[in-house]
Amino acid sequence: MRRFVAILAFVVLAGAAWAGDDPKSIAGDPRIEDAIAAWAAWVENDLGESGVPAASYAFVHGQEVLASGGIGLADPASGKKADENTLYSICSISKLFTSIAVMRLRDAGALDLDDGIGEHLSWFDSLTDAHPDDEPISIRNVLTHSAGLPRESDSPYWSGPDFDFPTSEQIRERLGTQETLYPSGRYFQYSNLGMALLGEVVAESSGRTWSEVVQQDILAPLGMTDTYTSVPEASETGRLAAGFAARRGSPERERLGLFDCEGIAPAAGMASTASNLAKFARWQLRLRAEGGDQVLRASTLREMQRVHWVDPDWKTTWGLGFSVVQRDGSTWVRHGGACPGYYTEFAILPKEELGIIVLTNAIGSNISHYVRKAKAVLAPAAEAATSESDELPERGADLDRFTGVYDSVWGRDAIIGWKDGLAVVRLGSREIDPEVWIQPLKRVEGNVFRRVRADDESLGEEWIFETDEDGQVVSVTAHSFPMHRVR
Repeated sequence: MRRFVAILAFVVLAGAAWAGDDPKSIAGDPRIEDAIAAWAAWVENDLGESGVPAASYAFVHGQEVLASGGIGLADPASGKKADENTLYSICSISKLFTSIAVMRLRDAGALDLDDGIGEHLSWFDSLTDAHPDDEPISIRNVLTHSAGLPRESDSPYWSGPDFDFPTSEQIRERLGTQETLYPSGRYFQYSNLGMALLGEVVAESSGRTWSEVVQQDILAPLGMTDTYTSVPEASETGRLAAGFAARRGSPERERLGLFDCEGIAPAAGMASTASNLAKFARWQLRLRAEGGDQVLRASTLREMQRVHWVDPDWKTTWGLGFSVVQRDGSTWVRHGGACPGYYTEFAILPKEELGIIVLTNAIGSNISHYVRKAKAVLAPAAEAATSESDELPERGADLDRFTGVYDSVWGRDAIIGWKDGLAVVRLGSREIDPEVWIQPLKRVEGNVFRRVRADDESLGEEWIFETDEDGQVVSVTAHSFPMHRVR
């Protein structure tokens, strides 16, 4: 009979919440459990090696949350553990909410995507257009980061220790000291300034503040009560993860102070939890699959999530607010975030009906590996779990005693339950392909297993587990190389 034991060591103790009671649920499917156990084991090890205190996550398939939880410490000073309800600055993921607010106004007839920014913001003309003979800077160009605008307002707000972000008034004042970088519509140039200006367009067109529009028109209808339009507001809950700087040539990380994005908030100022962003993902997957008109028309969401900009390099593609890219054989509709103390990622994969959210509390975390590895194991597991013709292999309960983390001076591997046997999770591997970093083991007798080759499923070297006088597994040896069990 299948057991949760392999997963318990890595996920449940880290604060996961499971959704496996629905008889139609695939969250309790052993293949999903194995996939998440492998992913969590790898991430837990990587957090330790890279000095990142915590990661919180949520994985969605269709309308089901497959798993959500946390690994590590949201606040190392207090020992507070991370979980799915830990708050993080989501930084540039904020741009998705601003973009949705713009599209709602477009659908309501309050603006057109081809309107020039100056048609809505009279003071925008103070920006020097270095290319006046080219097309005007439109709302559409700003949504696709092809407006030729400077990346930032004229202020060093990304510099510590104070991170002194400008107010909306200061952005207006300093706009007169800036000029465009490129002709509008020619090149991709990511711009926080541009998205901050769209926040001003939202306010001007709606007669409300950007924050009020996002809270009232997007967050409230989606039940996202744990998402905030300012980091200081999120901090008042006592659940905001402490943020940490890059290592900067040292194994130690500096703890960073609280910051407020002020006028840059429409581009970078929001905070949320993995569980709340799971609601955001489920809404998008539901609207795409079922149609309708909740917050946005389904056709408008699909419009936003198509490629609208291809850079001359043919490598950079963007939708309306969303990054839309081809990666690892799939279309990713996504946005990442990087703020003082936080790296985060939100992604949906429409074809696979997956939503992947990973939030970390340190600059320079390996966030891309975390989400790509999650997709690599979850996509095939979900496909198998939803296939009525796929047979479910049985795994002996006694295999649980071999699972754990095994250590040597060369690094660590994890042994987890996998299909009808075990698998070695190569915790130091940077590869995305699961066939490289997850190596199945087949039992041949007693404590002796052999590696199952990925190419033709023939059996490779022996993995021999050793026990102490009490029968407890203490080590494993392969290629005459022993690794000692540490957990």
